[in-house]
Amino acid sequence: MYGTVTQPKRYKQSAGLLLFRRTRGEGAAGEGGIEVLLGHMGGPLWAHRDAGGWAIPKGEYGPDETPRDAARREFTEELGLPPPEGEYLPLGEVRLSSGKRVTVWAVEGDLDPALMVPGTFTMEWPPHSGTRQEFPELDQVAWFPPEMARSKLIAGQVPFLERLVDLLAD
Repeated sequence: MYGTVTQPKRYKQSAGLLLFRRTRGEGAAGEGGIEVLLGHMGGPLWAHRDAGGWAIPKGEYGPDETPRDAARREFTEELGLPPPEGEYLPLGEVRLSSGKRVTVWAVEGDLDPALMVPGTFTMEWPPHSGTRQEFPELDQVAWFPPEMARSKLIAGQVPFLERLVDLLAD
């Protein structure tokens, strides 16, 4: 019992970029004609899931990297395209139920989803088979108006969308 020290659990941190573009016409109340770029999560676990299967391009980082630099790096790793230049609007941080902290910036820009060259990850598939397969981190990206993006996004990332809509409405 003596000398036992419990270290606090270190939770992982992720950072990402929510790309948005202005569109002609008006969106739903207060949404002023914008679309956001979301990526459908790749791999067999997400293959048949649409609602709640899309995410803001993001990824983990360590203590030697700033969150904003990590967000830009992850955008490139997941989409195979450089992050847009421009004003980075901070959307803050969300703590997920897992304890992971996610920080996101919004940036205005445009890109053609057909130009995406996704990064990949490797996992054992099928489970317990001993076979490792490579899958895209994101298997597609698409533009969505906020009202549709709400139903596509994984629940823990919806607050970032809401913050962007509120920020642009001001």
